[in-house]
Amino acid sequence: MTTLRPFNCDDLFKFNNVNLDTLTETYAIPFYMQYLAHWPEYFQVAESPTGEIMGYIMGKSEGQPDSWHGHVTALTVAPEYRRLGVAGVLMNWLEEISEKKDAWFVDLYVRVSNTVAISMYKSLGYTVYRTVLEYYSGDPDEDAYDMRKALSRDVEKKSIIPLEHPVRLDDCD
Repeated sequence: MTTLRPFNCDDLFKFNNVNLDTLTETYAIPFYMQYLAHWPEYFQVAESPTGEIMGYIMGKSEGQPDSWHGHVTALTVAPEYRRLGVAGVLMNWLEEISEKKDAWFVDLYVRVSNTVAISMYKSLGYTVYRTVLEYYSGDPDEDAYDMRKALSRDVEKKSIIPLEHPVRLDDCD
């Protein structure tokens, strides 16, 4: 049985099984601590019955009044727990928090090469809103899809109408 619980500081020393993946963005400890301090309600862990971290989600709420939204900063599941629905449970939880905060939509960025994740997000109701050129650093840099899912506040689904042209990171709002 999977348990969802708030992320805590000690988890930083227990999530290597989740973060050691080429498609998982790993951040410095102060970055995780900033999220934990500012948006603790958006930072959850999926834990196995044995206490092992199966995956986690880290996000925040941000934007202007007419584009207030939930943002998924990181979602990752350990390889041995993939394809069990853990990511979907974590995403659903973040969407519910965003609904409670009266957000218009939830967004996330994903590498254009990460076809497995893109397919999963589409199955959860996300659509590609725009392409962000050279979003991910590397050799070469890689583009990202900004994927979005409208929430109940956005009755007309205006927040997910795709842009017809790619943008640069500096142009993102």
